[in-house]
Amino acid sequence: MFLTTSLLLFLHLLAVAFWVGGMAVMHFAVRPAAVATLEPPQRLPFMAAALSRFFAGVSIAVATVLVSGLALVMAAGGFARVHWSVHGMFTLGLVMMALFLHIRFAPYPRLQRAVTAKEWPVAAVQLNSIRKLVAVNLSIGVVVFALAIVGRAL
Repeated sequence: MFLTTSLLLFLHLLAVAFWVGGMAVMHFAVRPAAVATLEPPQRLPFMAAALSRFFAGVSIAVATVLVSGLALVMAAGGFARVHWSVHGMFTLGLVMMALFLHIRFAPYPRLQRAVTAKEWPVAAVQLNSIRKLVAVNLSIGVVVFALAIVGRAL
């Protein structure tokens, strides 16, 4: 049981670190560097390609977070037996997942279509929408980390 719980926790934390850390890298490093060094005809296809690769990993991470998180809760005796901070993490995690799904299936496909059509202003609007939503999701992710670390002390 301990080994299983430890493995689940490891997978859970690894997936969360990939997802939230990846958002931070994309938001604070990759996008600003692309804006500073590339013109729209190069930047927008680059960002669409980078997001494609990142979203593939995030899809796996989201599934891993959800499955491992639920398994950890069940191993602890269910939601009735876990600390309130776990409820908070779970709720915020679901909000983050919904935001990711929105990004993945609404502005991102519009970005891809605009890049394919070389409609740079349209692509820029979609990329900016993704940037704003990622900033929201990243902020929520930081709150989840805070709950995970200090939530039990409150």
